Amino acid sequence: MASYGYYRVTIFAAMFVGYTMYYFNRKTFSFVMPSIMEEVTLEKDDLGLITSSQSLAYAISKFISGVLSDQISARLLFCTGLFLVGVINIVFSWSSTVTAFVVLWFFNGLAQGFGWPPCGKILRKWFEPAQFGTWWAVLSTSMNLAGSLGPLIATTMALSYSWRVTLSLSGSIAVGMAFVCLIFIVNEPVDVGLPNVELGPKKGSKEGSVGSESTVKELLLTPYLWVLNIGYLVVFGVKTCCTDWGQLFLIQEKGQSALLGSSFMSALEIGGLLGSVTAGCLSDRAVARHGLRSRGNPRHGLLLSMMAGMAISMYLFRVTVTAESTKGNELWTLISLPLTQITNLTADELWILSLGAMFGFCSYGPIALFGVIANESAPSNLSGTSHAIVALMANVGGFLAGFPFSSIAKVYSWDVAFRIAEVTCAVTTVAFFLLRNIRTKMGRLPKKED
Repeated sequence: MASYGYYRVTIFAAMFVGYTMYYFNRKTFSFVMPSIMEEVTLEKDDLGLITSSQSLAYAISKFISGVLSDQISARLLFCTGLFLVGVINIVFSWSSTVTAFVVLWFFNGLAQGFGWPPCGKILRKWFEPAQFGTWWAVLSTSMNLAGSLGPLIATTMALSYSWRVTLSLSGSIAVGMAFVCLIFIVNEPVDVGLPNVELGPKKGSKEGSVGSESTVKELLLTPYLWVLNIGYLVVFGVKTCCTDWGQLFLIQEKGQSALLGSSFMSALEIGGLLGSVTAGCLSDRAVARHGLRSRGNPRHGLLLSMMAGMAISMYLFRVTVTAESTKGNELWTLISLPLTQITNLTADELWILSLGAMFGFCSYGPIALFGVIANESAPSNLSGTSHAIVALMANVGGFLAGFPFSSIAKVYSWDVAFRIAEVTCAVTTVAFFLLRNIRTKMGRLPKKED
């Protein structure tokens, strides 16, 4: 009989590659947007409508999928979604009208929602509670891998062949990967004759099993859940603004090349990969050191620091980058001189890529932490529901980053739109700081604390 180690490696690898294909096929439209605009006439509000249709469908689907993953096979849910995503991308490559784009990208969003909730369910079944945050963060880097390599691969493919070939090929690979995942993913250890991993309370916890008796109503009435909801909505929305529109902002208003725009997106995702892993590992150490308490959470310090970094990097990106050169870059020119000689990039290009990496590091870290906190702060019987709720709010933020955000850019400018996102992020960070020590244990309180 194979050991836990074998199954953990094969299951995690299958989910990692599978979710990489999920994310790549979620962002293919954004990756090849400039190429599509050369062939099909699309206004800014058309682009926003297409991306928002996906975000709206994804928000609805991810919430439903979070609940379904507790009721049906998480493995089957994950593989079905990946198969549908691939098929929809192939059909999208045959289309040429705004209406078709909107409808198909809406269905893409519906299928995308079947991806992450089953992953979280399977992770909790196969990995120890003390490892959960780290493996959650590592699995989330599959998004960064797709996001960093995706723009370069998609842009190169679109320039060498066409955007239609790019979407058709990526969709075909996703369909094939769905069958691979169906073979290698196992829902839980008992399915292969191994004892299930115990998910009891953490060492030193006073809550015991009381929280498991909580109801959905008690969960919804917990103020901390709504603090997480608002924080996740803003962080995910602002991140989506940059990943979906940062490339066009650089090209249309900052006068940069399409290649630098795609390189900026890759730098952002590479930074995000490092940020996710760093957030998972460092916050797990904080939890191990201080333990989970009823008030405050050891992960809050790192979460707040990264949220502040998001606002700062957005401000620098908006203010210092111009069509000619970056403002006030004399010191940076001196610091980056060795790198310019090694990479053959200019100091201005390195500055733009550095800002992208900084924003990615500071945005993907909180995204990983919000999901972990929502799971571990909820009663065990409602952890999936808790994550589904905060994920729903996050995707509302993703929806707002689509059509509403692009409409602001159309009426005013990209600069105004990004300034609003920047200020919103800063205000939310301050508010979260002021509320950092409220009761974080969701659901019913133990009688002693009550």
